[in-house]
Amino acid sequence: MYIGEVAKITGLSIKAIRVYEEKGLIMPPPRKGKYRVYSESHLDILNLIKEAKLLGVTLSQLKSGIVYKNGDVDWLGVGKFLLEFKQQLLLKIDDLNMKVTRVEKCLLTIDFCPLSVDSPLKGRD
Repeated sequence: MYIGEVAKITGLSIKAIRVYEEKGLIMPPPRKGKYRVYSESHLDILNLIKEAKLLGVTLSQLKSGIVYKNGDVDWLGVGKFLLEFKQQLLLKIDDLNMKVTRVEKCLLTIDFCPLSVDSPLKGRD
């Protein structure tokens, strides 16, 4: 399929697809005359890139996470990369939970202030 159809199927712009090709995130598709002909494997990796970007993965991170062996995507390597990214997200969640706990402790100390202290936080739920 040609780049326009790939763009329509994936929801990516033609420009983005070309950028991903230039950066080595997708293998250059074979040509039929002057046109690039994309395969289902190109769609798979483009959908992965799109989803990963929505998760906050940068293109440079993707570049190190998407590895090709003999012209094919090393899906085991991609899986390892995604597991590592998941671990990073879990660590961020833990960090945010600790921060929320600290804020809650600060709010509790405000609750014990004398009633004469005028605080916009008094009376909140």
